[in-house]
Amino acid sequence: MEKGLVAVSGGVDSTAVLLNFIKNGTAADGVIMLLHGYDKSALADAKAACERLGAKLHTLDLAEKFNRLVVDEFVNEYLNCRTPNPCVLCNMRMKFGILADFAKDNGYDFLATGHYARIEKSGEEYYLKKALDAKKDQSYVLYGINRSLLSYLRFPMGEITKEQARESLEKEGFANANRKDSQDICFIPDGKYAEFIKNIIGKDFQSGEFCDKDGNVLGMHKGLPCYTIGQRKGLGLALPQPMYVCELQPETNRVILGLNEDLMSTRLAADNVNRLADFYDGMRVSARARYNMKESPARVFITAKDRIEVEFDEPQRAITAGQSVVLYDGDIVLGGGRII
Repeated sequence: MEKGLVAVSGGVDSTAVLLNFIKNGTAADGVIMLLHGYDKSALADAKAACERLGAKLHTLDLAEKFNRLVVDEFVNEYLNCRTPNPCVLCNMRMKFGILADFAKDNGYDFLATGHYARIEKSGEEYYLKKALDAKKDQSYVLYGINRSLLSYLRFPMGEITKEQARESLEKEGFANANRKDSQDICFIPDGKYAEFIKNIIGKDFQSGEFCDKDGNVLGMHKGLPCYTIGQRKGLGLALPQPMYVCELQPETNRVILGLNEDLMSTRLAADNVNRLADFYDGMRVSARARYNMKESPARVFITAKDRIEVEFDEPQRAITAGQSVVLYDGDIVLGGGRII
């Protein structure tokens, strides 16, 4: 009889996954990552759920590794004028790196999480696919999973909706059935990224000039890491028309502002490419260049072993270095990379 390990957080989705396995006769234990400043109420909910279901709970103090593998790179990317997605890094290096290794090392037959995505086998291959609930689909932030790991993973939430998960917990009387979803980056709950980075590096950013595309000075900015491509709010300028951040120039310490039309482009390049399924040079795909962006028809061109270029049929807004481009063939995630 197989036995799995479920990554739990005290939230609805992971608790519903653990409940589902145990109710259906599959043995499972829980594991929770304790990171710097972790939510003690979440840990209490995870403990309560595991105790109630008769599952062992492994608590792993991974604060130091999380800081080194996720937070440090998050800070470094901003300092290099890129806008990272730390959830991609956390999934790649923590959940499907360290936790997957822990599960294997302790003899578990699979690792499961509460992510909204699916893994399906076709022939001899396993594929990562979008969740059935399109509103909750998280396949975008999972593209960095090692392809060889797909056969070891389980994503039960990809088959149901959030409402169904809550209902299953309410029916069983779980206290966390109505726990709110986390909205912000877990290590910056107030959303103040710039202040967080300043505290890490121990100094203020260097101010510089806001300029338009012709080089005219429009005012002074608070430091390049405070801004991202496409940003309009929070510039602190009185302008005659809406203007947006179009470029960050580390060599001049300038923030270049332009009109919305200046943010539109059809082509991007990406490195650190991870392949989850086979694709070929010039292949027609659909692609997303941000988590909250809709997929758009495109072609992918393979320029090196770990580099691609993506050409969209229609212009895309605010393609941003540091974000991820993810490629799809229908519901199948082909892979993706970091936009450069």
